[in-house]
Amino acid sequence: MLYLVATPIGNLGDISLRALDTLRAVDLIASEDTRKTGLLLKHFDIHKPQIAFFEHNEERAGPRILEALRGGQSVALVTNAGTPGISDPGFTLVRDALEEGLPVTMIPGPAALIMAVVLSGLPAHSFTFRGFPPRKGGPRRRFLATDQDSPHTLVFYESPYRLVKFLEDALAVYGDRPAAVTNDLTKLFETVLRGRLSELIAALRQNEPRGEYTVVIAGRGAEAGTEPNEGSGEDEEGAQ
Repeated sequence: MLYLVATPIGNLGDISLRALDTLRAVDLIASEDTRKTGLLLKHFDIHKPQIAFFEHNEERAGPRILEALRGGQSVALVTNAGTPGISDPGFTLVRDALEEGLPVTMIPGPAALIMAVVLSGLPAHSFTFRGFPPRKGGPRRRFLATDQDSPHTLVFYESPYRLVKFLEDALAVYGDRPAAVTNDLTKLFETVLRGRLSELIAALRQNEPRGEYTVVIAGRGAEAGTEPNEGSGEDEEGAQ
């Protein structure tokens, strides 16, 4: 069995009992960074062999993990923080395992994008996760323009080195929409900045961004006071 195990995005207290039980039970742990996973395992007194599985070695490490699964071994896939496959390694391994008919399951847990959407104060009923945008300005603006007319709340990940540039491009493409910028979620210095894109840009220019960021931007028309699916006429109780 291949287990996709979500791990804390900052606060180690957020790890689930199922995640710990799984990490203790599997034969092998595939890690995005074996050193970081090693610290997590040491903290919870878990002793298991690891294999590195990250963006630039997926083609080499993936077949080794599949071979272990074919041989009846159980493997847990973990990334540096959060849920495997969400802007982290995992998709190719899951796809290849499923194509071979190998069993795959998931131990759910933290994901920065979910926490950011909820804390943003923006409509959370329907949102679009776009992951990391392109690094350069031209491609980034074209990337943003894809969702220019979307009524859904938009969620992005961004590095501190490109955060202000990204917000400037978002302002140019979307106009001065309400937004939120989150950082260090679940940690001691958790930060959520809320305001117009122009206000967030001004605030971040005063303080050098550090760490990984999640940016949440209102969809088109969000200020009308309704969430994207509100008023659709669908019976919500019957749809659950």
